[in-house]
Amino acid sequence: MIQLLQQYKHIFHPLVPFKNTKEKLVLLDFTEKNTRLTEAVFSDTGKFSEYIDLELSMANAAYGIGGYDELRTLYARSKVFDAEEPRRLHLGIDIWGKVNTPVFAPLGGVIHSFAFNDHYGDYGATIILQHQIKAQTFFTLYGHLSLKDIQQLKEGKFISMGELIGHFGEANENGHWPPHLHFQIILNMGNYKGDYPGVCKWSERDSYLQNSPDPDIILQMMQFAK
Repeated sequence: MIQLLQQYKHIFHPLVPFKNTKEKLVLLDFTEKNTRLTEAVFSDTGKFSEYIDLELSMANAAYGIGGYDELRTLYARSKVFDAEEPRRLHLGIDIWGKVNTPVFAPLGGVIHSFAFNDHYGDYGATIILQHQIKAQTFFTLYGHLSLKDIQQLKEGKFISMGELIGHFGEANENGHWPPHLHFQIILNMGNYKGDYPGVCKWSERDSYLQNSPDPDIILQMMQFAK
């Protein structure tokens, strides 16, 4: 599937309105190496949002980006990720920006499912699309959207490439995070609907990364991050 996506990468529509010739994209680090992102910051949504805004402002960047296969200490902010072995490894790419930033479908498909995962630290409003290329099926997940984006949806509805499907949600409807999009590729959805793990245990890293390959195959934005 990865090789097939790479063959078609030249046709994918941008997820967000980023102009690489005019705008900057800053790489954000949420690992323990980032000593400026303390627990006092990431445990408070307001302070966390101020941190993101400052990072974008200092870099004069339109968006912040990163996070695939990143071991993040910040998930300690929510009990959603707690277990005997806590979940800390991020399986998607996050794009950080302004509330109501539009999100577009990178390729055509149908709405597989959607949900309001309304727990502190969760996805909030979530949409999952189902796609098919040369008889091979895969899925894309869009988390932390605006609640209005899922209120009129129906499973099975066809979505065209480049169609507006959502917006970066506010904290009270995106799982209480600074505004951003969690984008993830999923090869096998199993029995999940409206949800799929975006963070896994370190011991499960290999199996989850195989099922959720690097989303930049579709995004093609990481090359512009500095």
